[in-house]
Parts: sequence; structure tokens; C-alpha cells
Amino acid sequence: MKILKIILIIIGSIIAILGIVLCIYFYRNMNYDKNVNKILAKAGFIEKQVTLPDGIILNYGEGPDNGIPLFLIHGQMTSWENYVEVLPELSKYYHVFAVDCHGHGKSSKNKEKYRAEIMGGDFIWFIENVICQPVVVSGHSSGGLLATWLAANSPQNVVGVVIEDAPYFATEPQRCEKTFAWVDGFQVIHQFLNQTEETNYIRYYLENCYMQTFFGDSWENIKTYAFNYMDKNPEKNLRIFFLPPAMNKSFDLLSGSYDLYFGDTFYDCSWFENFNQTETLSKIQCPSVLIHTNWSYDKNGILLAAMDGDDAEKAHKLIASNKLVQINSGHNSHDEKPKEFNKIMTEFLNHIKVEKTK
Repeated sequence: MKILKIILIIIGSIIAILGIVLCIYFYRNMNYDKNVNKILAKAGFIEKQVTLPDGIILNYGEGPDNGIPLFLIHGQMTSWENYVEVLPELSKYYHVFAVDCHGHGKSSKNKEKYRAEIMGGDFIWFIENVICQPVVVSGHSSGGLLATWLAANSPQNVVGVVIEDAPYFATEPQRCEKTFAWVDGFQVIHQFLNQTEETNYIRYYLENCYMQTFFGDSWENIKTYAFNYMDKNPEKNLRIFFLPPAMNKSFDLLSGSYDLYFGDTFYDCSWFENFNQTETLSKIQCPSVLIHTNWSYDKNGILLAAMDGDDAEKAHKLIASNKLVQINSGHNSHDEKPKEFNKIMTEFLNHIKVEKTK
């Protein structure tokens, strides 16, 4: 009896621990952003806005002046606060300016601006008129493409560039159609914008996304839960307690702070007008780091990443002075592996200081 009692206690303890772990997991999924403002305020970040000469508003977060300016450009379907996991540490070494890209967050939503060349021009204005001195620029995903454009086309304003998993070459015509971002995002966006039956994009997405191929029959349960939640909470953004924060973050942004017409320019590649990726990479002369994360292809030949290994090697070789770094993480490495990202950024700062003394 004593042994049985011990076994029951052990089993009960394991169940209790698992229950606690699940509760923490579910709570985090639903409340991932609860302390974001507190964390940013404690780190000294202030949200500001500036109006460009043509009336466009750029929203951004600025940290304390603790070093050389760092201009951060987030990826698509996010906002400047997406860097929250790394901003407190980065702000100890840099004077951080993290911008909301056009069509994102609280920045202006104007379809005429959704071109890399035009956005890059506005960011040059921002550097010259708001930051007022040369910067280190780091961009994630499509923000990495913009960081590349800035380093190549405004070398007087960029002393170094850290490119985080930018979708080089995979975003070009004939290849983009075989990427997850296109089949699960841009194609669905384009189809939604060209139909009239459904007015809610998230409902349309859940019915038509490529993501459901990975869930099989269980996707119907996810849809049922999502639709019931949306019906019962029409004033709230969709959040699904058993899905990770990354998906709930996307639901938040797709509920209004991300302009779907921005994504539509990646469907037809019009965002890349006058932006040749090979030529742009070849023009970069400042010190640079290219971060590449995990990648794979699914059974349908769809690239489940921003770029594959060959793409990363090609980009690396095109840049005159580049370091290629592999991080074992998903696409958003600064969020998933903040310590590794911060280490890269602080080490890069030392490299910039060395370069400046030559």
C-alpha cells in the first residue's frame, strides 16, 4: 500500500506540473502583449511620429541616446514593437530608432508608397531629418530588403547593415509562387481583395489559407473555435488560446494595423519596381552581417522559409564585406533567439568602431 501511495503521489505531481505548464502556455498565447508597453517604457522608449513633406506619417519608437544610432526596420505584418524582446538590451549600446513601415502599425497607409524604392527614399529622409547622422541599419524579412536598399543607395547615411533573414531571390517572379509567404499570404490577400462575398479577411484566410494543409482534419476544429470566438467577441481581435503567440500576433495586425494592399504588391512583385536584388547586394560596401535561419521545402516544393541555403550563399558572396551567420530558429530570430541576436548586434558595433578608425 505504501508503494502504491508513493506511485499515486508521483503520478499526481506529474499531472499537476503538466497542468501548470499548459496553463502558462495558454496564458502566454492569449496575453503575449500584456507587458509590452511596460517593458518598453522601463527601457526608456518613447513612441513618436513625424510628418514627411508629402504628408506621409511615419510612426516610430525611440530609445535613450546611448550610442551610435540604430535604425530598425521590421518585417511584413508586424510593427516596431515586434522588437520588444531585444530593445531593452540593444538600447544599452545604441540609440535605437524603430520605425513602423508604410502600411503598418500607426504609419500612413497609402498604396502609392508601397514600393521598395519609394519607401527607401522616405527612410533616407527620416535618417537625414530625424536621426540627423549616419546609422547602423538592421532589417528583418522585407525590412531586410529595405535595409539592403539603404546600404546600397545611401552609403553616406549607413555605416553598417545587419540583414535578418531577408527573402533574397525567392521573392522574384517564377520563384515567389513556390514560397509559403506567397501561397499562404500574398495569394490569399490578392484573392480576398478581388472578391465581394466576404468582408472579413481573417475569416477568408481561415477558409482559404495554405496553413491548413499542415493541420489536416483538425483545421476544421480550429476554424470552428475561431468563428465562434469572433461571433461572441465582435469587438475583440481573434486570439486562439492553443495556438502560439506568432499566429495571434498576425491576427491582431490583420485586424486593422496592416494594410492588405501592401501584401498585394508582393503578389505581383510590383514592390520590387526598379529594385534588382543582385545589383543592390553588389553595391554594398559597408560592413555587413547576413543572418540566415532554418529552412526547408514541403512535399509540394513550397519553401517554408525566407530563403534556402543557396539563396543565402549567393547573397553572402555578392556583398563585398559580409559575415554570414546561421541561427537555429524560425524566421523571426530576434524574437525567438533574442540573446543570439543581441550578441550579433553588440559584436557588430565593435566591428563598426574598428572600421571607423581605419
